[in-house]
Amino acid sequence: MVDHGRARKLGERIKVLVVEALVKVVKDPGLGFVTITDVRVTPDLMHAKIYYTVMGSDDDIEQSIEVMEKNKGRIRGEIGHKLSIRLTPTIELIRDDVPEVATALADLLAEAKRRDEEVQKLSRNAKPAGDADPYVKPRVQED
Repeated sequence: MVDHGRARKLGERIKVLVVEALVKVVKDPGLGFVTITDVRVTPDLMHAKIYYTVMGSDDDIEQSIEVMEKNKGRIRGEIGHKLSIRLTPTIELIRDDVPEVATALADLLAEAKRRDEEVQKLSRNAKPAGDADPYVKPRVQED
């Protein structure tokens, strides 16, 4: 029987355990500032997707990703040791790009707002290119 509530609770517990494992077990100086953003466990509790972000330069990010992938087995072992379930779920480490996408989207929205303000300033003093009333009117026939 599928229990989504249990999977959600297990995901929250795994999130805490992964952070503890990174601090206590991995201890690699190449590991940068890593934040675990989300953990999603399948309803059958057999697989966990661990989403994380890394702050720093591109080199720091690449080095942190390598350290995380290299120590995936140790992280899973620590999770299995601390969880009180029969089978330890397999883990998949996924870099979360949401912060970068959100920053890019915020920049695009700021640019759109700036351009809208420019257009609004230009339209205040604008004059029609042709007639003041550009609509075609029916001809009036003279008698």
